[in-house]
Amino acid sequence: EVQLQASGGGSVQPGGSLRLACEASGLAFNDYAIAWFRQDPGKEREPISCIRNNDGTTYYKSSVKGRFTISSDGAKNTAYLQMNSLNPEDTAVYVCAAAPARFCSSYGTTGLFGLWGRGTLVTVSS
Repeated sequence: EVQLQASGGGSVQPGGSLRLACEASGLAFNDYAIAWFRQDPGKEREPISCIRNNDGTTYYKSSVKGRFTISSDGAKNTAYLQMNSLNPEDTAVYVCAAAPARFCSSYGTTGLFGLWGRGTLVTVSS
């Protein structure tokens, strides 16, 4: 059974940091890309970042580039999203998704990523 599980969310103050993890099972991890998305009530779902597990190529939404870093560990079948300098605008439910690695360059395309995990809530407030 293919499963993705996001974890690591929580509540932090502005300027704080969190590291999210996305554990994958039931798939050939190195053949896939892992992408992070977020959604806050009343807003459209936003693609945040993507990593190709085979070669480590990464992509970022402009608003998080330099603050967020995506990485993956094939030995653990896990992708991570290190989030620094968090702002209240970063508050959202963060979810991870998987697709064949070649899809990573277009990870924001609706419907392209078909394997979705359970989200983890990130709250940034004073």
